[in-house]
Amino acid sequence: MQRLFSTFANGWPGRGLLLLRLLAAAVLFHSAIAHLGEAVPLTSTVLRMIGAGAGVLLLIGLWTPVAGSLVAILELSIAFSIAANPLLHIIVATLSAALAMIGPGAWSVDARLFGRKRIEPHDR
Repeated sequence: MQRLFSTFANGWPGRGLLLLRLLAAAVLFHSAIAHLGEAVPLTSTVLRMIGAGAGVLLLIGLWTPVAGSLVAILELSIAFSIAANPLLHIIVATLSAALAMIGPGAWSVDARLFGRKRIEPHDR
């Protein structure tokens, strides 16, 4: 992951990326939950459940480039094949693709696992 992102944004930009991840995950969760009780094709339900799983990864900021790319592909396939009103799906696809390109920010599991480590000297 460190090769994908030179740094993990901190401060206000990091908080902004956290908000974007929260928004994308909330929309994906809502989409999955809203379609559980409806009589929709199985393909639609499966795509939305996979999207909700990728939403969990986006929410915690784990494997963000992979999860963002997956969500972008899923949402575009829903928008152009299933959805009657594709605008929301196109917006979420764009948001997820942007997160995949920009990165998760400092407040993420990716930053903890793959961010630069500061080595502190030990007292003698």
